[in-house]
Amino acid sequence: MKLINQIYELQNSEIRKIIEKRLKEFEELGKMGNDEWFSELCFCILTANSRARTAIEIQKQLGIKGFKEAGEETVSRVIKLNKHRFHNNKAKFIVCSRANKDIKDKLAEMNEIEAREWLVENIKGLGYKEASHFLRNVGYKNLAILDRHILNLMAENKLIKEKPKSLTKNNYLEIEEKFNNLAKKLDMSHAELDLYMWYMKTGEVLK
Repeated sequence: MKLINQIYELQNSEIRKIIEKRLKEFEELGKMGNDEWFSELCFCILTANSRARTAIEIQKQLGIKGFKEAGEETVSRVIKLNKHRFHNNKAKFIVCSRANKDIKDKLAEMNEIEAREWLVENIKGLGYKEASHFLRNVGYKNLAILDRHILNLMAENKLIKEKPKSLTKNNYLEIEEKFNNLAKKLDMSHAELDLYMWYMKTGEVLK
């Protein structure tokens, strides 16, 4: 398969070191406490239907303290100043999520599937993609982050018939199984494969 060959080529390039470094950063974040996990949760709320790069800037500007304590209007203003989408809704979701500032503790006894279900059910603004993104960023390795870049690449390579207009739980899990099969063929975790595929579509390795 062309896609597999392209990923193998990237594995033999300088990109591999960058991706390995990023995966190590996710593992290190996973060892940190509730505050750092909560900040990453807020970052993933911000990424829904929006660009990751501007979400990173907002996370830097607000910091852990801002995510935990700033008023809703302040959070909304910072989001809007960064030309990030849905500033009012996302500010509201971030403020609501403060009921779960002890997020690491709450997920501690769950496996990654259980943790994702809990996040989708309990954190406003998180769907399966954002919940998977959050869990990957705190060190979980085997959930697919089916964003538009990954879906487009899968459609282009005939792994799926077409990019779905929307993702229900059922079709998310169906596509995730196809992603899982590709990861097995490459002997990679979902976390690693996601970074390679994201790089292929964007030319970047973010988070």
